Amino acid sequence: MAKEHPDDNKKTPAEVTDRIWELAKKIDICMFTTWDGQNQRSRPLSARVFREENAIHFLVDVEGHKNAEIERFPTVSLAWVDSGGHKYVVIAGKAKLSNDRAKIASLWSDWDKAWWNDENDPSIRLITVTPEDGELWDSPNAAVTFAKMAVAAVTGAPPKMGDNAEVKL
Repeated sequence: MAKEHPDDNKKTPAEVTDRIWELAKKIDICMFTTWDGQNQRSRPLSARVFREENAIHFLVDVEGHKNAEIERFPTVSLAWVDSGGHKYVVIAGKAKLSNDRAKIASLWSDWDKAWWNDENDPSIRLITVTPEDGELWDSPNAAVTFAKMAVAAVTGAPPKMGDNAEVKL
């Protein structure tokens, strides 16, 4: 069920869920945030979003702090930003690191050649995130946003910037 926010009367929980999945897939690169026991650590990763699997996959290297952090603290946060469109999505969920070679091969794309020679590179690992919660900030386009902010500056009333809602995924 969606948590109530001042401007979320426009979308039902199902519509918010649909929009979260849609934007996560469309935006692609997200900030993947882990916890090391003392600090949060974020890094940009390309997300392979599969709503039908209730999963978000990432190809990563066997080396790296994030892998050990996920093993100890599997709850992660994923944040997508379409700053030009004023659209933002955050998904929290459980991450699992694996060496699923079949899944790695199925997710492989030519873009991955920037990091590895091919899908058979033994240093590739798979992170799979199972979403639990999502939050959406879905604002109108930049021109509308600017106009609303200008009116708010003149009137002193807070601008109604679009939908903000939280849902269980």
